[in-house]
Amino acid sequence: MVNKPLIGVAALIFVMAAAGVYYLKTRNAPLPAAPLAPASEPSASEPAIAHPLPGAGAGASEGPLPDLGSSDAPLRDALAQLAGADAVKSYVAPEDVIRRIVVTIDNLPRQKVAVDKRPATAVEGSFAANGDELHATLDQRNFERYKPLVAVIGKLDMQQLGAVYIRFYPLFQQAYQNLGYPNGYFNDRLVEVIDAMLATPEPKGPVQLVRPNVMYLYADPALETRPAGQKLLIRMGPENTQIIKAKLTELRAVVTAGTLKHP
Repeated sequence: MVNKPLIGVAALIFVMAAAGVYYLKTRNAPLPAAPLAPASEPSASEPAIAHPLPGAGAGASEGPLPDLGSSDAPLRDALAQLAGADAVKSYVAPEDVIRRIVVTIDNLPRQKVAVDKRPATAVEGSFAANGDELHATLDQRNFERYKPLVAVIGKLDMQQLGAVYIRFYPLFQQAYQNLGYPNGYFNDRLVEVIDAMLATPEPKGPVQLVRPNVMYLYADPALETRPAGQKLLIRMGPENTQIIKAKLTELRAVVTAGTLKHP
């Protein structure tokens, strides 16, 4: 039976691109869009590529790639081979999928992620907290919301997912350069973001929250000032986080070295 969080297949094509990354919020609080400015201004001379994508030219036998503006249907078809056509039809964004993935990945290490640029829908359910505005903790019901998604991600074949990525990589690279990094290399950014996600701390015991306004925030400044992607992992709970980190480690290995098998 296809579950809505199967969209994690598309969302995790390179670091959970849209598993519902946003600030802790109350049930009815609106979420402001995040700015899309680059994390830093591109320099005149960018450093050499740190992580050249393995398998350059892989997928050439499958024919030429479409242009970026016509890539949605071919990419969705490729994802359907991994996740199922019904899941992709229902839950992957119908347009600008590659651009959305690139924007979201580039924003994961920042304080905010542009929700309106996600390539997929968020997980079902609402954020839950125990307590009041002054003394609250992260409710473990939040962990349960993510379990179906994490179960799917835990079964993903990162080699096959990586093969799709490499096949479409020139379009990811183009979208990244269009984002404001004309000399940047998207696979380097992807590896950088994976490393940032893997550095997410795993708090022991109840996670304390405060609610100074409409939004719940982490009471510990060391957590609240963490990047948006790390705060999502914390909100998912330690068990889910460990599974996600294991898959991200596999994905990192695929996009930095080795021979890929094609789906």
